[in-house]
Amino acid sequence: MYEGDLTVLEGGGIQLDLKGYEGKRVVPYVMRFDFEKDGSLHQLGWSVDGAQRTSMLDVHHTASEMSKSIIVVFQDKKNNYWFGSDVEGVYRYDGSKIDHFTTKDGLSHDRVRDIQEDTAGNLYFTTANGISKFDGKNFSTLLPVKSDSPGKGWRLEPGDLWFPFGQNGGVVSRYDGKVLHSLEFPRTKLGDEHYAQFPRSKYPRIRSSPYDVYSTYKDSKGHVWFGTGTGSGMLGACRYDGESFAWISSDELEFGGVAFCVRSIAEDKDGKFWFSNTRNRFDVLEDAAKQGNAVQFRKEKGVSHSEDDFPYFMSSTKDNKGDLWMASFGAGVWQYDGKTMTHYPVQDDGKPVTLFSIYRDRQGVLWLGSHEAGAFRFNGTAFEQFNP
Repeated sequence: MYEGDLTVLEGGGIQLDLKGYEGKRVVPYVMRFDFEKDGSLHQLGWSVDGAQRTSMLDVHHTASEMSKSIIVVFQDKKNNYWFGSDVEGVYRYDGSKIDHFTTKDGLSHDRVRDIQEDTAGNLYFTTANGISKFDGKNFSTLLPVKSDSPGKGWRLEPGDLWFPFGQNGGVVSRYDGKVLHSLEFPRTKLGDEHYAQFPRSKYPRIRSSPYDVYSTYKDSKGHVWFGTGTGSGMLGACRYDGESFAWISSDELEFGGVAFCVRSIAEDKDGKFWFSNTRNRFDVLEDAAKQGNAVQFRKEKGVSHSEDDFPYFMSSTKDNKGDLWMASFGAGVWQYDGKTMTHYPVQDDGKPVTLFSIYRDRQGVLWLGSHEAGAFRFNGTAFEQFNP
């Protein structure tokens, strides 16, 4: 049962301020209806006191084309393709039509930098303003529940989803299907040294934490890795095995003296690890997380390259053969088969394309997300722009 007030809004829209009764509990709701410029009706509803803000209807709009700033690509279990943009929300392509979703439809922000799916088929969009969940009809925003102390709330379950948190949070989020746990890393010596050198009371303009997470990766053993980012004070990469934490410092990763983010972590077909650059690969030992808080490893020489070749990659994936594919920012894509590197230039109108991500779909096809040239698909010999 609902009761409430109706308000006519400027522009012809209406808003319903309602009270819903769940037994003896009173739950406030807001329903809003707006008319778009094209005459279509836009509906949005949310619970005022609930833990999620939910779009009550699937109110997407059909689009004739997609944004040129498609930075991530994802294929769901129903074989729909999703394209997350940098500034214009997310697009769904079912093979015949394009549907467009934005904040007007309940998405928490129009910048979508990652897409995941759970075992039930719900989709999760990592945006610039939190995590949006889509159940096939409605969007809801997951609100993080903070642990009461560093190191608490950490678990490693097969079905859990992991998300980076925002800049200066110094936390990572784990979703267990019910709660989005906001988790703090246990303090480290390098982290303490950073804060001692740059106390925030003296340097209030520093907008980052050395524990800020840029990327997450689950290895073949089910352990989760976290790549830190944000430059000054970057700690490197952390491995969590369900019981303990172990780090490979940024100095050991050898980014050439430049404070690069660990944007991508990859395990190749030999079980060796690559951390955003090709200078070295790492043979992580079995007791990696048992010797204090440092990863035990053997460093091996990576792929030989000249000064003009790319040493750093933004994103990576493996193909059906286990070959490693790495997308650089402006130097195209590189394939590593375990012995040699093959280069695939990616261009738009004769100019190099700046890439953000690479993704392998359920059929084994490789896709690219770019900053200004849309999505690209591999045709077996080259990457070509995707125009649905």
